[in-house]
This record gives sequence, structure tokens and C-alpha cells, in this order.
Amino acid sequence: MTAKAESTPVKVHLKTRITIGEESDSFELVSFGRYYEKGDAIFLKYDEVQEEGTTHTIVKVTDRQALILRSGAVKMRMAFNELEEQNGSYESQLGTLLLTTKTKTLSHTQSDSKLEGDFNLSYELKMQDSPVGDYVMSIHYKEEA
Repeated sequence: MTAKAESTPVKVHLKTRITIGEESDSFELVSFGRYYEKGDAIFLKYDEVQEEGTTHTIVKVTDRQALILRSGAVKMRMAFNELEEQNGSYESQLGTLLLTTKTKTLSHTQSDSKLEGDFNLSYELKMQDSPVGDYVMSIHYKEEA
């Protein structure tokens, strides 16, 4: 058994803007979660509580790629890579749907002084090969004082 990576409690501030044609919608979420590093990746784990129930989210970020895994009320896997389109999946009552992401920008910056950083992502999302919108997502995380 390998030792579990040290995790640090963080406050997570997630902002998402979705644009479909001329229409745009924004969502914000503030949650508390955990931050840890493993290999060359950083991980953020947090819960999103909505009417449908609680969704457990894991965000994995490396230099050129990211992965968002959701389980619970929503089951979804989305991968991001600036160099090529990535396939993922969304599970619904109707079965598993194919998601495709075309990453436009992906960046992660971290402050030197304390555990604080920003993860920014913009991408086009398709479901079953049909465009469903352009997404801009930013996650700010900061160690709880």
C-alpha cells in the first residue's frame, strides 16, 4: 500500500460561463474541499450540492492536460488537452452519452507564498457529436486559514 498524498483543506470558488449561440449564462459555486499533489499532477476534490443531490468532483491538472471526474448525483468524465480533442462521457437515465471537448485554453497558476492558485479552462463541448456550447471555467482555490 502506498501512503496517501498529504491533502490540505481549501476553499474552492468555481465560476462557469456557458455560451450557446447568442445566449450566455453564468454559474458560481463556493465549496470547501481538499488539495493534494501526486506525481506531476495537482488534484482538487470538492462537493457540489444541488437540488438533484450531491456531486463529488475531482479535478486533476498537469502541465498540458486536465481531467474532471464527477460522481454522485451527476456522473461525468471530461478530459482536456490543448493539442487534440478528447472524449468523455455523461451518464443519464437514458444511458451513457459521448462527450467531446475541444480545449481552447488551459492554464494553472499557483502562488509561491501559500497554497493558492487558479485553474482556467475554455472549451467547446459536444454531446453525441452535436455542439452544446462554449464553456469558460475558472477555479480559484486557497488554503483555509
